[in-house]
Parts: sequence; C-alpha cells; structure tokens
Amino acid sequence: MTKENQIRSVEIFRGMIFQAQMVVNLLENAGIDAYLQDEITGTLNLPWDNAGGVGMVKVTVSSADLEQAQVVVEEYKKNLEGEG
Repeated sequence: MTKENQIRSVEIFRGMIFQAQMVVNLLENAGIDAYLQDEITGTLNLPWDNAGGVGMVKVTVSSADLEQAQVVVEEYKKNLEGEG
C-alpha cells in the first residue's frame, strides 16, 4: 500500500462540545464513523475564540469517508447560518 492510499484520521469539524456531539450524531446517522478529540478539554474550558482556539472539540473521520462527511458537515453549517 502506497503512502497516498493509506487510510488516516482527518479532522472534519471543530467547535464547542455540543456542536461537535451534534456533528458526530449527524455523521453516524449517515453511516460514517466519527470520533471526538479533546472532549475533556472542550468540556472543561470555554473556547477562547471562534477560530478554533483552546477549548474547541474536534470531530475526526476516516479519510476513506472524507468526501461524504464533508457533505454532512457543510449541510450542518448551512443550517446553523439559517438560524442566525
């Protein structure tokens, strides 16, 4: 297997804990395995900034699922913008 073909973990979303959990649920509903990173830090610390500072929880997926996951995350972000 060449290096380009290796499956790896890819960060697909970064946000506050409740947002990250929502994204994981949406991804899992779409049949995509997703995992939280920095969940404890994100739960204990408020984010320092909206650009992804300390306290942000990351959602990761397999690089094999990246394209499908991007569609789900973009739809989630689009729905958030519609609420504001």
